[in-house]
Amino acid sequence: MSDRKVKVREIADILKISAGSVHAVIHKHLGMKKVFSKWVPRLVTPAQKPQGIDDSKSCLDMFTRNKSEFLDKTWIHHFTPESNRQSAEWHEAGENRPKRPKTLQSAGKIMTSVFWDAHGIIFIDYLQKGQTINSDYYIALLERLKDEIAKKRPHMAKKKAKC
Repeated sequence: MSDRKVKVREIADILKISAGSVHAVIHKHLGMKKVFSKWVPRLVTPAQKPQGIDDSKSCLDMFTRNKSEFLDKTWIHHFTPESNRQSAEWHEAGENRPKRPKTLQSAGKIMTSVFWDAHGIIFIDYLQKGQTINSDYYIALLERLKDEIAKKRPHMAKKKAKC
């Protein structure tokens, strides 16, 4: 119980018996099984939930005030999470599955520009590593957005052309 991630083969090597015998003892006699943890983005405390609601309402208010030109840029953090196999632990029958929150700072981040409207995402741009957003980059980005709008929302492109 001190190392719930121990493998059947490791126990068999220590006890000098077959892996099948170890498996039978663990499952049939001890009533244990190996379970995978349930991945959750992060564990949120009851005190943090109202702040999340307030943040969501604030974003919705910004969108509602400026639907036609809503634009957001954000950093997308990425990391390599522990796999299901790596998270497997031994648990007795009736025990809750462990939860596996994202606990480490990301290994890297990517600047992302997301353009959307009430119907969904129109265009996503990922800034290349080492590149910065300057006027030339932004002009090219807006040109690409204009092309995407013409493809995905042709009725919007026609309206803009009349103006």
